[in-house]
Amino acid sequence: MSVWRKRLVDGYNSFKKGDYVDQKALYEKLGTHGQNPDIMLIACADSRVDPTDIFDAYPGEMFVARNVANIVPPAGNDEAFHGTLAAIEYAVTVLEVDVIVILGHESCGGIAGCLAGMGDTDNAGFVGSWVSILNEAKNKLVADNPHADDLQFKMELEGIRQSMRNLMTYPFVTDAIEAGKLTLQGAHFGIVNARLLLADENWEFEEV
Repeated sequence: MSVWRKRLVDGYNSFKKGDYVDQKALYEKLGTHGQNPDIMLIACADSRVDPTDIFDAYPGEMFVARNVANIVPPAGNDEAFHGTLAAIEYAVTVLEVDVIVILGHESCGGIAGCLAGMGDTDNAGFVGSWVSILNEAKNKLVADNPHADDLQFKMELEGIRQSMRNLMTYPFVTDAIEAGKLTLQGAHFGIVNARLLLADENWEFEEV
């Protein structure tokens, strides 16, 4: 058996004998009656940042979509298929979540790639094309902070703000916000010290 297959099987067996036993009734309820989460989380695909671990969430509590650098594309950017946008639309219009949280994090590789110019060329591949969504925010940030030592951190925060702005380009999002049914929340997680920052009403970040 390969190492990765053994890891999957061992992990499953541990889950089946542990957490599943403790939460069997919850799984049965969720499987029978469906999900009804109040929170949607858009997080990075980075293996070091598991949003349900960070917020100590039980199954069914959070509707999570993950991608490189926790990016939300703006409306009308192209006609391609968009898994992230499909998840957002489903969360807002079907699940009717109360909040969408954009969760960025420390040492984000997608943000580092964007800063390094990964999305500046037409043949940058899927990742470069994806992070190029943040190019406008990156260019402004670099122009305003040409010698900043903490440019990576500043860009991580700006990327969250940009995705929140992009969310506002979708009518189904703005309609829900204007009806008082939906809130947007920015968040940033520090991997080393488990520091959590939340954005205030002005989208400035403060430590919890």
